[in-house]
Amino acid sequence: MLHRLFPLTLLLFAAAGLVTADPPSRVAIRDARVYTVSGPVLEKATVLIKDGLIEAVGENIPIPAGVTVIDGTGLNVYPGLIDALSTWGIAELAAPVPPAGGGRGGAQPAPTTPAPATTATPPPARARGPEDRPNTFTWVKAADLVKPSDRRIETARSAGFTTAVTFPRQGILAGHGAVINLAGENGGDMVVDPSAGLYTTLTTGGFASFPGSLMGAMAYLRQIWIDAAYYKAAKEGYAKDPVAIARPSYDRALEGLLEAHRLLIPATSRVQIDRMLRFGAEFKTPFVLYGGHEAFRAADDLKKARVPVILNVKWPAKERESDPEEIPSLRTLQLRDKAPTTPAVLAAAGVPFAISSEGLDTPKDILKALKKSIDVGLKPADAIRALTLSAAEIYGVASRLGSIDKGKIANLTVVKGDLFDEKSKLEMVFIDGKKYLPAPEAPAPPRPTGGAPAGEVQ
Repeated sequence: MLHRLFPLTLLLFAAAGLVTADPPSRVAIRDARVYTVSGPVLEKATVLIKDGLIEAVGENIPIPAGVTVIDGTGLNVYPGLIDALSTWGIAELAAPVPPAGGGRGGAQPAPTTPAPATTATPPPARARGPEDRPNTFTWVKAADLVKPSDRRIETARSAGFTTAVTFPRQGILAGHGAVINLAGENGGDMVVDPSAGLYTTLTTGGFASFPGSLMGAMAYLRQIWIDAAYYKAAKEGYAKDPVAIARPSYDRALEGLLEAHRLLIPATSRVQIDRMLRFGAEFKTPFVLYGGHEAFRAADDLKKARVPVILNVKWPAKERESDPEEIPSLRTLQLRDKAPTTPAVLAAAGVPFAISSEGLDTPKDILKALKKSIDVGLKPADAIRALTLSAAEIYGVASRLGSIDKGKIANLTVVKGDLFDEKSKLEMVFIDGKKYLPAPEAPAPPRPTGGAPAGEVQ
């Protein structure tokens, strides 16, 4: 009998050890300038962190005994910066498999077993209609793909970013994004919200197969939403009367579509913005436009439609390898001149917007791009909001992220100097209450005995 109880006894003691383990240490940043974003800037305040959350913030916060104190004199504390549209944390996906026939859930992966040497592998069947679910990956979830081993994560932290909204990228309906923190022991630790929205690209794949064109892709989206509504009604009818009503066939593409409570739709030019505002309204699902270089021409329409924008801040510019004798059109020159004014125009119109790192070489380039916008009229406070609270509001996580308020996740960016000044220095970031130091600017020379990489500081 004893030998049966012994493993159980060990398990109970182990569980007791987990319950009574010491909680994470408490940290206070004292006498810093604190940009709460949700309220006024506090010139000489304390931020108290406990168990990964903000316990208190204010100018007269008592610091309990046993708290690790960081002298914030001369430091600016911001909410952790958020990249509102990226692939950070997701390993590169394989190239999408060409659509195959069969429908009811989209293209199936090609067999992994090699074909006999004497037998030619037949080409995949072309998608011939919406029932084949071409270029549809609605069942793919970024939350299932996130890995802390992505090397870009440390680079992003070293630029002051603590959070990203990351999406898979393939096909017309690419899959569901996730709000992630840029640190954790595993992917599950990083996920703040697994359902940020369904990413659409309107990728057509050319005219070799359905949908083959932008018009075809839009028609396909309309059709799959009709299919989803019918599928939902069929499931509900079967649930009410499984005897008289036939059981509907399972369709993973439609199941994934029904899970979407927010859509991301591409629109960069003025014409695209106008088209997608009307197109997105057809689906009766909240949507966000991403791209937005010409949103400065459409601010009133965006405000009227109450549609947020995720701005791509890789502002149009002459390509380095372009023909020096090529003369750009007047419209191209106007776009290069006016695109950086887009954030200021949207802010003045009251259109919610956040910022994406899409297309930029490094995360630091986001701050450089916004500095260019500040130089042409964007208020620094609006730039900070776009990188923090506005992004959290757009994705429905403002109760947890985006500002320095009691009870929110302790994601902080601590800078010596102004956030948008190139001469400023990032001192540290906090993610879930844990302190991380920026990686060195240049690789350190190899040490004979090795050295600890930049990362979490206990």
